[in-house]
Amino acid sequence: MSIFEDRVDAGRQLGRQLRKLRGQDIVVLGLPRGGVPVASEVAVALDAPLDVIVVRKLGLPYQPELAMGAIGEGGTRVLEQRVLAQSQISEKELEAVEARERAVLENRVVQFRKGRSRRDLTGRIAVIVDDGIATGSTARVACRIARRLGAARVVLAVPVAPADTLGALTEPDEVVCLATPRHFSAVGYHYRDFSPTEDEEVVQLLDAAARRVQDSAPWDRDDAADGGFAPAEFDGEVEIPSRGVRLQGQLHLPVPMRGVVLFAHGSGSSRHSPRNRFVAGVLQQAGLGTLLLDLLTPGEEHNRANVFDIELLARRLSSATDWLGTREDTASCRAGYLGASTGAGAALWAASEPVSRVSAVVSRGGRPDLAGPRLSAVRAPTLLIVGSLDYEVLELNRKAKSLMRCPNQLAVVQGATHLFEETGTLAAAAILARDWFMEYLDSAAETPTQT
Repeated sequence: MSIFEDRVDAGRQLGRQLRKLRGQDIVVLGLPRGGVPVASEVAVALDAPLDVIVVRKLGLPYQPELAMGAIGEGGTRVLEQRVLAQSQISEKELEAVEARERAVLENRVVQFRKGRSRRDLTGRIAVIVDDGIATGSTARVACRIARRLGAARVVLAVPVAPADTLGALTEPDEVVCLATPRHFSAVGYHYRDFSPTEDEEVVQLLDAAARRVQDSAPWDRDDAADGGFAPAEFDGEVEIPSRGVRLQGQLHLPVPMRGVVLFAHGSGSSRHSPRNRFVAGVLQQAGLGTLLLDLLTPGEEHNRANVFDIELLARRLSSATDWLGTREDTASCRAGYLGASTGAGAALWAASEPVSRVSAVVSRGGRPDLAGPRLSAVRAPTLLIVGSLDYEVLELNRKAKSLMRCPNQLAVVQGATHLFEETGTLAAAAILARDWFMEYLDSAAETPTQT
């Protein structure tokens, strides 16, 4: 039975549970790869720096998902003697697995810390976060590494784990766990979405966290006495009214901000989508605000007809745009749309309205053709991003492009299929979107696209 929507949801719940640590001298440490999205949300909730402790599970040669131990940075190793005894693994087989995993570990240390030094743990509280615990091998190694690096106190925080495994842990000073199901089979069983976390997402989250810490300059109390205000960054859940329903969204507003991009998707939970959140992170790094929006309510999305009701989706996207115009912190910002799947058709439909205030549109693997005759009325510069292996959708995008009269481009990401699941392809699409929005939202004041 699912307990968490996805790793983001788990991280936010875990962050609320750890609030007592806010304001203390802490460093949040995620275990790559799956633990980093959880740790990222914890770090935001605690206003703390984020880093990683790189560990690798030593899986049985014939059953890799079952850990016979784990290794970590600095030569640390923990072995599960019970598993080794039952499996009758030889020392030579163990050494072969460890050598292979050690090479992967060292490569990831270089990749994840490229351009960044390790956070100093000396005398600080190390909060080690993973997306869940099964045997506890990697968690135990991570705690030992943190202790070796000088942490004064080690807190292990996870969303879910078996109670007997937690009870056997002696390495952490404190364990925080949200759920200990009686019937525990695997960590992923307790998530609705347990999609793999890619290396690119880990790097992106670490970069975003580094920027957040760097940009959070201390508040000058003398400025406040003179009537000034401390700079603020909004990041939270919002509700947006639209003709009798309330749309759920996740709004992120950096300071300073160059514009706001609204994410439109016709199905599923757009604000919890790992792909949307990854792309949003790339935009946020460039100083763009993001609104990840669910255009359908949970009850509506189960009706497939609603997913293709482009007029309904477009109307709700317009409502969200109007809502941004009522907020003091976004009223003067230029707005952009980023649509995926049928959401791309909705974005272009909304952009075709005579009163539309959108300044740029990007479609990622979308269906712009669903905007039909509205395409010729779109005035905002539009970028269509499609994977080279997404043959049918690529042809639909080419036809849609031929009907458009606004400034537009078709960008083909080589080697990508419809969901941009291939290594590096989602990052390539995100960079294309970022550059398009930076060009047209940042310069919109000088070269308006709407009349």
